[in-house]
Amino acid sequence: MAKRDYYDVLGVNKSATPDQIKSAYRKLAVKYHPDKNKGDKASEDKFKEASEAYHVLSNTERKQSYDNFGHSAFENGGGGRGGFSNFDFSSHFSDIFEDFFGEGFGGGRRSRRSNNRGSDLRYDLSITLEEAYLGKKQDIKFSSSEKCDTCKGSGSKPGHNVGSCSMCGGHGQVRSSQGFFTVQQTCPQCSGSGEEITNPCSSCGGQGKKQSSKRLSVTIPKGVDDGTRIRLSGKGEAGTRGAGNGDLYLFINVYSHELFKRSEENLFFECPISIADAALGTSLEIPTIDGGKAKIKIPPGTQSGKQFRLRGKGMPFMRGSGTGDLYIQVNTEVPISLNKEQKELLEKFREIENEKSNPSIKKFFQKAKSFWKS
Repeated sequence: MAKRDYYDVLGVNKSATPDQIKSAYRKLAVKYHPDKNKGDKASEDKFKEASEAYHVLSNTERKQSYDNFGHSAFENGGGGRGGFSNFDFSSHFSDIFEDFFGEGFGGGRRSRRSNNRGSDLRYDLSITLEEAYLGKKQDIKFSSSEKCDTCKGSGSKPGHNVGSCSMCGGHGQVRSSQGFFTVQQTCPQCSGSGEEITNPCSSCGGQGKKQSSKRLSVTIPKGVDDGTRIRLSGKGEAGTRGAGNGDLYLFINVYSHELFKRSEENLFFECPISIADAALGTSLEIPTIDGGKAKIKIPPGTQSGKQFRLRGKGMPFMRGSGTGDLYIQVNTEVPISLNKEQKELLEKFREIENEKSNPSIKKFFQKAKSFWKS
């Protein structure tokens, strides 16, 4: 039976780009793959036909030979470089499927051993804003697994060695044939370690680790923020049969403060002042996060919401040197209840204000009147 034209097999024309050829082959490979069509000889033949066509058309030199001489370029060694007389489908399919679907799908040329590393752990730690400012050392308690003292993590009884897995021969991988190519998978018996415990340790049952309660002293750096994650390498769960430990992650929660609000390295503080202090000006003592005081001057005529900045009175940078700033926002407090003397003084003040006619107030009402007229 004569071979079909390779371009017809893939459903592309001679001017197709390498990406178009690759895409066309991928669709056919997925459609006719033996794993999806087990026992279907027709699908297997189409799969081989598409793979042969892709092998030729995906290579510039082979494609040029085929365009010039057709199938005869690869018969009896014709063309000198592209013959299929020694074409290794298993090797070729391994290359194709590793390219398309990742290592291990086809031939699995590179062995993978499963990772018996211990699991990572999470510990939530809550601290105050003052502690975040100063940094601190704290002891924490948690339950975790650790290396078995009896077998030193090997999983075997003292005096007995770990043997090679009887199923995979110590390779950690097993191979099975499916049609005309080989699939490589992690060994189900040893989980990829390649080892087999023939005489398990009586203390840990062959796992090489045991559950225990741990106490650890940790250092919280200055300037740590809410939501910061700190990694403590090797402080997590012990690995299986002597493999490396996992890591311990501290997740920091910083409590809300009754005075200060934080934004990155800057702190914000709201300070109420009276109408008289806002109008006449005053000096204030402001608390700072280090437990000290700072004095600021409020100039006459300060409006409610005005912010003042104290440089270097915020939080320290966790990475690098330097400190953020403290912002003080003054809010004018209007008295709710007045005594007789206060009312008389304010009434007198209002009379003077009306006579003086505040420019901003006068301008506002002029705009309002213009709006009502329109």
